[in-house]
Amino acid sequence: MSRPIQQNVVLPSTAAELFNAYLDPAKHSAFTGAPVTIGPNPGDKFEAFNGALSGAIIATISPRLIVQAWRSTSFNEADPDSTLVLSFSDTDEGGRIDLVHVGVPEHDHDGVTEGWPKFYWNPWREHLENAS
Repeated sequence: MSRPIQQNVVLPSTAAELFNAYLDPAKHSAFTGAPVTIGPNPGDKFEAFNGALSGAIIATISPRLIVQAWRSTSFNEADPDSTLVLSFSDTDEGGRIDLVHVGVPEHDHDGVTEGWPKFYWNPWREHLENAS
């Protein structure tokens, strides 16, 4: 079994705004810079970065928790989807996202681990700072 990926980030927004932005295709696209298909309901399909990432929503608890089936095009066809859990909470410094990502194949583990800050946390922070 592969190692879990655990990360957290505090962004200049509220937890509820971050939760809603992640699940809103237009807002999600605005901070990633690429078209996104996503929705808030179990079974809603997820696709980002022109199909490089895909999956589906497993569960949401508004505005605190998102669980997704998730995979990248670097997964082998036989690899099962990984499970992504995003928890949202408020801090004095802003909205905090705690990420736990399990089931990422070992051959893509480093790429996914590095991809979260590169393609999500850093652009999202920059987007929020430029919007204010």
